[in-house]
Amino acid sequence: MSQKKSPRFELRSGNVDALLLALKSADMAALRDDLLSRFESTPDFFSNDVVALDLRRLEGDGRIALDTVIETLAQLKARAIGVVAREAQRDWAASFGLPLLDSHSRRGGREEGAPAEAAAAAPAQTPPEPAQATAEAVAATVADAAARSVPTMLIDKPLRSGQQVYAAGDVVILDLVSYGAEVIAEGNIHVYAPLRGRALAGVKGDAQARIFCTCLEPELLSIAGIYRTGELSLPADVLGKPAQVRLDGEKLILEPLRMK
Repeated sequence: MSQKKSPRFELRSGNVDALLLALKSADMAALRDDLLSRFESTPDFFSNDVVALDLRRLEGDGRIALDTVIETLAQLKARAIGVVAREAQRDWAASFGLPLLDSHSRRGGREEGAPAEAAAAAPAQTPPEPAQATAEAVAATVADAAARSVPTMLIDKPLRSGQQVYAAGDVVILDLVSYGAEVIAEGNIHVYAPLRGRALAGVKGDAQARIFCTCLEPELLSIAGIYRTGELSLPADVLGKPAQVRLDGEKLILEPLRMK
């Protein structure tokens, strides 16, 4: 077959943003009820997002009726695109017609769902020689500086429902982020207006990223993959007020922002 480049299509590698739904129970009826009770009242929450189903937290080979999950997500306007599974789960998981996907933790450490003893059994690495360590530290510093040299995105218009922005670094927004709008950034998010839509900072795994806004009323907050939805009531000292959101371990911390 000819390998000449075609003017009609281009095939190349790339990354696609997708949510990862980790299933922790084999009780599909209860799972369906939980999903519907949490998200059915906000019909545009998923806005046709694509979702990968992570089966690795299920016990044993974790055989469950995945079609129930797929149908429930479709009812919530989300589409299942694949399955992340352990070796013992892969054959039956593939029988539901979804491709098998690989998932690697963006937050370091062992792969999510992998047995702790397997991580503990990994061979220890010999500490590098001082000169080597210095060279590696310099290289890491240079790489970090290069990553942070991405210009800050500035948006001075309101974001309406259904609109989405993606920033490779930080993003500063000077107007309203409406319900149904979405702000995604690899760095920090600054909103100098009401934040009522979804804000996802540090999406490439930056646990140091933060979200700042002058009026916190969000549908969803996320830093480095740790989520908090609007279904959880916000503390009175931050609801509708200036606030910042940061990550402490696996927990989102919401704090008043002193505007003095």
